[in-house]
Amino acid sequence: MMIRQSLKIQNISKAYVTVRSATRSYCKSVKRKTIFALSSGHGKCGVSVIRVSGPDSRTVLCSLTRLKQLPRARSAVLQKIFHPSSGEMLDRGLILWFPGPNSFTGEDCCEFHVHGGPAVVSGVLEAIGSLPDLSPSEAGEFTKRAFQNGKLDLTEVEGLGDLIHAETEAQRRQALRQMAGDLKQLYQGWSTQLTKSLAYIEAYIDFSEDDNIEEGVLDEADSIVKALQAELSAHLCDSRRGERLRSGIHIVIGGATNAGKSSLLNMISQKPAAIVSPIAGTTRDVVETALNIGGYPVLLSDTAGLRESEDPIEQEGMIRARSKLQEADIVVAVIDSREVSQDLSGICDFLQKYLKQVINVDCDENQPGRRRCFILVLNKTDLLEEEIQEGLNRVICQQELPSVCLLSCKTGQGFQEFLQMLQHRITQLCGDPLMGSPSLTQARHRLHLQNCEKALEQYHHYRAVDLVVAAEQLRLALQHLGRITGKVGAEEILNIIFRDFCIGK
Repeated sequence: MMIRQSLKIQNISKAYVTVRSATRSYCKSVKRKTIFALSSGHGKCGVSVIRVSGPDSRTVLCSLTRLKQLPRARSAVLQKIFHPSSGEMLDRGLILWFPGPNSFTGEDCCEFHVHGGPAVVSGVLEAIGSLPDLSPSEAGEFTKRAFQNGKLDLTEVEGLGDLIHAETEAQRRQALRQMAGDLKQLYQGWSTQLTKSLAYIEAYIDFSEDDNIEEGVLDEADSIVKALQAELSAHLCDSRRGERLRSGIHIVIGGATNAGKSSLLNMISQKPAAIVSPIAGTTRDVVETALNIGGYPVLLSDTAGLRESEDPIEQEGMIRARSKLQEADIVVAVIDSREVSQDLSGICDFLQKYLKQVINVDCDENQPGRRRCFILVLNKTDLLEEEIQEGLNRVICQQELPSVCLLSCKTGQGFQEFLQMLQHRITQLCGDPLMGSPSLTQARHRLHLQNCEKALEQYHHYRAVDLVVAAEQLRLALQHLGRITGKVGAEEILNIIFRDFCIGK
């Protein structure tokens, strides 16, 4: 029986591998064109890299260098570069040869490292393009070929794309981890467990009537599925920290008019991003600026002051302000500290009432699947008497109000403490990308994982009713996992993923 069951597992695994590789099989059946592009940045620079990939890469290298023998693989050689038609010398630079499959794309590749002047680069590109059967690459085509040749899976491709677009340290760390294959390994492990469970179920369906199946094989499949459900649920309940880190944390400054919101925006961004004046209602629209705070990407928004007004323009500004506040990951509510009641013992009630009436949210509000953080800034403390300032500090410490800080945008007093609090909140939302399980970074990952989770729930529903239908649910869950890594049905999403790459990557 164990031999039969083992064969069953092998057959299912082979069938799954066949499906996984179906989208890539066409790559080897047709001779592909050789592509070329400038892989380094455009504009004047010290060195530019021109990359060539495809079956004619050997011809390109020999034609432009007049070499009769290829240089040693993956070794830089200083060589004169000539136009293959006119024989004119174009430049003197480094050349490299990467024979397939041990190259980035899995094909024969070569690179020309030339001087970065526009005339040199355009001359070498024109020379390569003059050779037959060569085509300029499309955006992301080198990486697309790496995927199609099995050098990268889709999660690694997306990690590479995120690394190219990373603007902060935290984004770089997260992208590097994904590009290194952490997500791939996690999802492949889950696919292996699902394949094992499916094999048990299929073996029971095929051989149970012959008494060739050991007792407990279905229980073993059930336990595997339950363990996987627990891991999936924990992976999905991540407060979208990976997606936030990838796209940026949205911080919105809100509050009543003339509380100092625009002054705070200018202090944080260290530039006059918003107009500041003593006239209430100066800011009418949303003012946004992109920042790097502690290595995390942030989109900081200043909004119109919230108050009763008959002005239709100001009303529209307040509608936009409230919409931004509802979308925010972190709300910074700015309050004129002079509005705080003289009875400092009731400060908690005052702050909660302010948030509810002015900002129109509760301090403990949590939207489903979304964590919202609040920081309350008591601004203009320079206008308070020293005794009241000391009383405010004492009450905040005694009542343990970690989300409240005292600040003067005019003198800068308390600003460093505010920045530390803000950075702490950002770190709480996004976490450390190098710690723990790798994070979800794409909305499509979450969609397929949620569908996988639903299929596993349906498995339990049909388990006692119809084992064949239950097995089909496991197969469906397996397909959803495969769609994340590109092992199943990847073709329809390839263009979406690769279109965000630059030419030459």
